[in-house]
Amino acid sequence: MATSSREQEARDYLEKHRIMELLNYLTSNLLFFQPDKPREYLVSLLERLRLAKITGVAFPFLMDQSNIVAMFEMMDSSNKGTISFVQYKEALNTLGLCTADEVLKDDGHGITLDKFKQEV
Repeated sequence: MATSSREQEARDYLEKHRIMELLNYLTSNLLFFQPDKPREYLVSLLERLRLAKITGVAFPFLMDQSNIVAMFEMMDSSNKGTISFVQYKEALNTLGLCTADEVLKDDGHGITLDKFKQEV
């Protein structure tokens, strides 16, 4: 019983401080950019997050247009020019641009590169 309570406390703590979201964000960025010095990259990313929180200034934009296009092309492996709504939502989630409780409306159309660039 004590173990169950401690596990719940740990889960509550992780949820309260959004640690799993942070780790997912850091891991996603690390895998996407694959820097030569991953530890230094992660430290830099955390420092920028801390600075953004302290100053209230939006987090620095980490992706340029070529990164966004490359990400879209990886998801559009059949070169249809669109990705599914599920892929789109997962990409936004992975990049930390959409929270789990945020509701996105699927209009039934594929997501084009232009729409993807606009949203990211």
